[in-house]
Amino acid sequence: MQIHVIKSNESLTIIARTYHTTVQDIVEANDLPNPNNLVIGQAIVIPIIGHFYFVQSGDSLYSIGRRFGVSAQQLASVNQININQPLNVGFRLYIPQGTKRNAEFNAYVEPRGTSVAPVLENSAREAAPYLTYLAPFSFQARRDGTLKEPLLNNFPAIARANRNVLMMVINNQENDQFSDELGRILLNDLAIQDRFLNNIVATAKRYGFRDIHFDFEFIRPVDREAYNNFLRKAKQRFSREGWLMSTALAPKTSATQKGKWYEGHDYHAHGEISDFVVIMTYEWGYSGGPAMAVSPIDQVRKVLEYAVTEMPSTKILMGQNLYGYDWTLPFVQGTVAKAVSPQQAIQLAATHNVPIEYDTKAQAPHFRYTAADGKQHEVWFEDARSIQAKFDLIKELNIRGMSYWKLGLAFPQNWLLIVDNFTVTKRGS
Repeated sequence: MQIHVIKSNESLTIIARTYHTTVQDIVEANDLPNPNNLVIGQAIVIPIIGHFYFVQSGDSLYSIGRRFGVSAQQLASVNQININQPLNVGFRLYIPQGTKRNAEFNAYVEPRGTSVAPVLENSAREAAPYLTYLAPFSFQARRDGTLKEPLLNNFPAIARANRNVLMMVINNQENDQFSDELGRILLNDLAIQDRFLNNIVATAKRYGFRDIHFDFEFIRPVDREAYNNFLRKAKQRFSREGWLMSTALAPKTSATQKGKWYEGHDYHAHGEISDFVVIMTYEWGYSGGPAMAVSPIDQVRKVLEYAVTEMPSTKILMGQNLYGYDWTLPFVQGTVAKAVSPQQAIQLAATHNVPIEYDTKAQAPHFRYTAADGKQHEVWFEDARSIQAKFDLIKELNIRGMSYWKLGLAFPQNWLLIVDNFTVTKRGS
């Protein structure tokens, strides 16, 4: 798979000719919202096996081979050139596809309101072939140990058809807010806790859940060890059923990190007890804050490099957003940015005729535009480059895979790049 960034005066015809493919294949692969109005700086994927590399100053077959994990001899043979031939700057080399490693992928899907929107169900159906787990969000624990169920509709059937493990997500929300008091009751009142576990088991059996996933947030620091003990107890119970157990963790960079979202989460204990964890490495840029990358890779790296010192890397799923935000400038506290899909962001840039820039530190695309009302906006989103950077980090740190928050906003490039980089592990029967 080739990632190509649009330059001035480029057309799809020119690009297709460069990579020996067709305009139709490029349009379909990217589900391009703007095929006749490409944006400078827009990243597209070229659906070819392997990719092309254009020689830069100082390159040799040996240095290029080391960079892409291919021998100089193989590069020379594939490109039908002499291994000792000097390479001219701009010379196009074909890089064959390397060996792909196995990885696991999860996606949350969050139906809201009184019915499941068809677009949400279709999004789950389209993503499921690329997933190991499908996670309807969420079952809400109640103070008496019972559960408030989400809308499930056809999600269990979609999971079965695609050999996904159906993940039962359980959280401690009340009125759409995480509750430390609800957490305190569930983690310390043993009678309610036993009723809670009994209800989880009965519900999981009824729907066919095979991973029980606790997303307990805003846990009081004093309840940290109570949470660990609860997880040990739950793990023993679920193991008797042959089920997995996983947890969601706030993005910490040290064991002593302060803050209401962090202190109740014990990375070392969760790494010992759980089968795997989802680390929520996103929302640095969030709807209620100033404009910035949602999941800047420099910050993601800090979290994951700490995490692998506390637990096996093979137990970690990197959290990843499938969306961006459109902020109105100047940022005013109390205002809320609008969520946009990568496709919507590209269309915005095309409509307003503004180039897309790329922040190499954050590894994220962004742009500004002026709306019809004269107000300036700033948009940060995801593209093929930003996702590939995250996939490279997964390989570098040898972590288990990736977990997406959340389905419903289109990002077709992501799913193509999964297949190009990894073999998706299927655990469903």
